[in-house]
Amino acid sequence: MADKKSAGRWSGGKKSGRAAAGRATAESNRELQREAESRQERSQQSGQKKGGAVQAGARRHPEPPLPPQHQPKPGIEAELEPRPQYLAPEYRGSGKLEGKVALITGGDSGIGRAVAVLYAREGADVAIVYLSEEEDAEETREAVEAEGRRALLIPGDVIDPEFCREAVEATVREFGKLDVLVNNAAFQQHAESIEDISEEQLDRTFKTNIYGYFHMARAALPHLEEGSAILNTGSVTGIEGSKHLLDYSATKGAIHAFTKSLAQNLVERGIRVNCVAPGPVWTPLNPADQKGEKVAEFGTKVQMKRPAQPEEIAPAFVFLAAPSCSSYITGEILAILGGKAGG
Repeated sequence: MADKKSAGRWSGGKKSGRAAAGRATAESNRELQREAESRQERSQQSGQKKGGAVQAGARRHPEPPLPPQHQPKPGIEAELEPRPQYLAPEYRGSGKLEGKVALITGGDSGIGRAVAVLYAREGADVAIVYLSEEEDAEETREAVEAEGRRALLIPGDVIDPEFCREAVEATVREFGKLDVLVNNAAFQQHAESIEDISEEQLDRTFKTNIYGYFHMARAALPHLEEGSAILNTGSVTGIEGSKHLLDYSATKGAIHAFTKSLAQNLVERGIRVNCVAPGPVWTPLNPADQKGEKVAEFGTKVQMKRPAQPEEIAPAFVFLAAPSCSSYITGEILAILGGKAGG
């Protein structure tokens, strides 16, 4: 019968040296841990001193808490506090859209206004479709003209397909052609529950946000040639959803699918179709939707801990409109989210 051998520690001749090396490594690991935890604590304290919001641009942008405020729809940018930043003073034009003509819906304020300004800086004449915000539209016209380009103001509602045809025809009459369509007009209204969304609200949201895009694209298409572009404004809500923007999120998801489908439909004609999907952006859309206390914290849930300013989103529209930058890009959803929510 074989003798049982009890388990024990290795007792080779190098035992003491190996054990000492193990203890040294363990102590070294603990020292690395202490140093890392100390650095983390210092970093957290430094972040707290900075106030949390990330400033990665050439100039500082407003940070929450923003002044509580609420506006009746459709919202007036001239009455927002602080005023949205749209002039992008550090952006230098280089003729990327020289001689082109663009039509921008919702171009009187917010992202649309910032896009109009940069398109003009890149050499394009701009037609601006807006609902009824005359003061905002005039300010946008002045900003476009200050860049040395022409602006055409076209008031009306993209819900109406006849108006969409008239807007395109007016643009072509004024400027002689159409090269770039930017679908940007939007309707948004928060609701606590699906039960709180009326048939009228559901109808208005879909007719503005997706029917309007469809109507404008169909009206513009006879005038677009090889090298032209259609750009749609999507949203993070169309990617991730939003518990209090059920109807709006659904339309933004539809815009993303419409973008990809229309791109496939038009690619052989040399017409590119793309979409920019922003996260929170400081525009009249939100103060004309949410209560003042919610507006004060707008944009805090993304990793940059602040909303984007329109001038931070507009260069993406230049990139996707300019053949010199994106002639091989179509059917894409370019998300600009300020870091993912929650982190």
